[in-house]
Amino acid sequence: MAQRALMVVPSEPAQKPLSDSPAKFEVSGLVASFGDNEVLHGIDMVIPKCRITAIIGPSGCGKSTFIRCLNRMHELTPSARVSGSVLLDGEDVYGRRVDPVLLRRRVGMVFQKPNPFPTMSIRDNVVAGLRLTGGLDRSRADEIAESALQQAALWDEVKDRLDAPGAGLSGGQQQRLCIARALAVEPDVILLDEPCSALDPISTARIEDLLTVLRERYTIVMVTHNMQQAARASDLTAFFLTGELVELGPTAKLFTRPQDKRTEDYITGRFG
Repeated sequence: MAQRALMVVPSEPAQKPLSDSPAKFEVSGLVASFGDNEVLHGIDMVIPKCRITAIIGPSGCGKSTFIRCLNRMHELTPSARVSGSVLLDGEDVYGRRVDPVLLRRRVGMVFQKPNPFPTMSIRDNVVAGLRLTGGLDRSRADEIAESALQQAALWDEVKDRLDAPGAGLSGGQQQRLCIARALAVEPDVILLDEPCSALDPISTARIEDLLTVLRERYTIVMVTHNMQQAARASDLTAFFLTGELVELGPTAKLFTRPQDKRTEDYITGRFG
């Protein structure tokens, strides 16, 4: 492989040793389809605990489908099918005794476009997930909301207007509100599907700074088209192409010394 500067240079402070982190997810032979269209072709992958794993690759390569399989949101789509094994702390998330609703509480998701409930206040947006799953202790609603908003680095900006509509916040604030909503249910894992694609650079930087703090307590899996973001914010990066996992490794290594020619071609902008 020719040695040359790649397009993305990772930020070293974002990297953390991976050797001391146990597996959070162990994925084996994962196949996902929509009807007759097979989107993922036998994915084998280990996602470490309390680290940020970035999923990169061109549009249509199966990135979002992959993370939706981790909390069984894929099966909510008509005609969707899944086979293979997804273990969360050693337990098969597709096991017969697993309640998908409780699984999604444990493995939260934040979507590409901020989606606060427009008729709800900031406070009610934060605790909405708990209310929907019957886990809200009304006497602790304010305490839970404050804790989640503080974790999402939003408390100081909204503490004097908690009764105002969540939809009235800026785009970046709305996305942090959605992160607070995910954190309020006390998940183990946070899945992020292009969380910054609709945000300005300042809001994006705040989200990335937030993620580096949250990974001390949570396992984070982030889909992104922004390779600079993956290089800055993640510990581990997986490159997907046409439904296959091409390469997985520490972010600094993957972006500077990729092992597969297809990975190098993608990160140097030859396609995608």
